[in-house]
Amino acid sequence: MSKTVRKLLFLLFLTGSFLSVSAQIGKMKATQISHFNTDIDEFLGYDSFGFSYQIKNNVFSKIKEKEILEYKNVSLGEISKVDLQNPLKLVLFYDDFNSVVLLDNQLNKMTEINFSLNNTPIVVSAIGMSTQNQLWIFNTLNQQIGLFDYLKNEYKTVSTPLTESIKYYQTDFNTFYWIDKKNNFFSCDIFGKVTSLGKVADFDKFEVISPQQYIFSKANLLYFKDISKPNSDAVYEIEILEKSFDKFCYKDQILSIFTSKEITNYKIVIP
Repeated sequence: MSKTVRKLLFLLFLTGSFLSVSAQIGKMKATQISHFNTDIDEFLGYDSFGFSYQIKNNVFSKIKEKEILEYKNVSLGEISKVDLQNPLKLVLFYDDFNSVVLLDNQLNKMTEINFSLNNTPIVVSAIGMSTQNQLWIFNTLNQQIGLFDYLKNEYKTVSTPLTESIKYYQTDFNTFYWIDKKNNFFSCDIFGKVTSLGKVADFDKFEVISPQQYIFSKANLLYFKDISKPNSDAVYEIEILEKSFDKFCYKDQILSIFTSKEITNYKIVIP
């Protein structure tokens, strides 16, 4: 299927789903700034200090030019989630063992937590760094979002039980974002206030870049949406060179595209 056909089909989907018939897909220019070959399993992104993060053979790596740091924990199985929000306190989640490891900026282990041993039963299916020595937690046992203080080893729920399963989630220090299986988009703050952010189009991959903006992909096409403008149905296609890709990530106006063999970084200007 050609890129033009995919684009037309997706426009029809948008028009028939959550956007009005006047919906328009604009263009967003992406300027390539770097490109290099790679031989890794997963590219995770960059931090504000210019380090890149990746996983190969279940080894977590932090790289900048010739400086390479690595961490591996064979006893906990496969790494299932990494949170890079705080470069001084990195979060590695191991779903198979219901455990999390916190690393410092040299990838030394600071804390290891087995949630199965907690006084309050917790089975984690979503996790991320929050504020004040806390981790965001989604506990599948009660279907609630909570906060876990990893210094005091204390857990508290902050949301009411979710009625639909989580299709995608993302966290920042103050907010837990999620999209349910019906493509409804929500946020929950550290005080437990849940806000509906509307409905999103069907997607393959998704990334929240601000409380009002997100980037998503469908059929190897990339799109930008700003939900802070309720009277605007504009969706912008981000024009990149890749015909297919495994992952994308965005930070500080840099859009990184990861394929099985290459990483390409683009400069984009959010409208």
